Amino acid sequence: MNPSQFSPRGTCRRRFLRGAGVLLALPWLESSRRAFAVAEAAAEESPRRMLLISNNLGVLPWHFFPKDSGAENTASPYLGILASHGKDFTVFSGLSHPNVSGGHSTENCFLTGAKDPTGSGFRNSISLDQFAVESLGQRTRFPTLNLGVNIDRANRSLSWTRDGVLLPAEDKPSQLFRRLFVQGEESEVERRVRRLADRASILDAVREDMRGFQKTLGSADLDRLDQYFTSVRELEERLHLAGEWERRPKPATDAEEPADIADPARFFEKFELMLAMARLAFESDATRIVTLMVDGFATPVFEISESEKSLNGYHNLSHHGQSKEKIAQLERIDRRQMEVLSGLLGALAGREEGGTRLLDRTMVLYGSNLGDANVHNTTNLPVLLAGGGFKHGRHLAFDGVRNTPLCRLYVSMLQRLGVPAETFSSGAGTLTGLDAV
Repeated sequence: MNPSQFSPRGTCRRRFLRGAGVLLALPWLESSRRAFAVAEAAAEESPRRMLLISNNLGVLPWHFFPKDSGAENTASPYLGILASHGKDFTVFSGLSHPNVSGGHSTENCFLTGAKDPTGSGFRNSISLDQFAVESLGQRTRFPTLNLGVNIDRANRSLSWTRDGVLLPAEDKPSQLFRRLFVQGEESEVERRVRRLADRASILDAVREDMRGFQKTLGSADLDRLDQYFTSVRELEERLHLAGEWERRPKPATDAEEPADIADPARFFEKFELMLAMARLAFESDATRIVTLMVDGFATPVFEISESEKSLNGYHNLSHHGQSKEKIAQLERIDRRQMEVLSGLLGALAGREEGGTRLLDRTMVLYGSNLGDANVHNTTNLPVLLAGGGFKHGRHLAFDGVRNTPLCRLYVSMLQRLGVPAETFSSGAGTLTGLDAV
């Protein structure tokens, strides 16, 4: 929460800045000890994971959705590319976020379901990944990883805090690799630990300074201040846990550090590389939740194959205006996406963990905030869920006009992850027809 929201206007901001200049020692919290013990115990369990992928320009809907429903549906042109994994995924139609409209502005709401993103004073809400972490706690070195492909990091993200603050995506695989696997010299580790301690000290100073200001506030501002203190306490605990993880050896890997791909035209190579990094993070149990936004909006003319480039930047191409040439090229682009997704599912299915396929412990969600980018439609979103221990191999078709809230699928996923949630955003209850094995 922004301290400047408190009244009298501006006073808290001045106090915040003055408090930030004070460094006080923060005692080790008993709750942090308990949280780290939970993390150690959880490492011995059979972990469940979640990979959440969104392309903010979607796909051509008439090639994505099957024409019939149920377990005996005939695969659509796109889903036929995933035929070898047919028993490992479910495709959904008739899902969307209620009252989430406004075309491209909805891209930041795909995992939040926050209403009216174009409205005056809009503030996003907590995303699915962060909601899960709040309940589960930090069980791994990284609570979540938020990744991007060609992403405008300052303006777009799938991951948002409870206060509606954007969490920037990591778009450099080399940096991600070093965070996952490179320990660094002991002196470097200690520098990182000291930086974390300094941040905790600043938070402690701010909290003490704000407590002295409480007496001057009304009831409404006191409620806001209580929310602020709660956020501070949660952040303090995360900082302490991060410090403990810094001192622990990072896992080893046979993989080589990847080279970053700077050229945004190599769109699909970047997509495949980020998915490979997500898989490495799961295999090393560095995290159990990964988000990945594929930012077509920020992608210029790009390579579809070795012999073909897109006619326009991805965004302009998606507004095809029924041009046969553009539609034909979009179909080839979408098919390439399905091939990349098929490769990911194959890699997860081919990796065992404790006698179980990694895919069976990993929910892979693929979808978009746009049902039809050409007309900025935000209903009947293309959504596919693979793995995770659900009964798959079917098309679950909901009402194409009066859509079912997509967040009901999110509730099902949260429960499968071990989060005892009955609601999330606009979703009340689990999604009918999606059952665990």
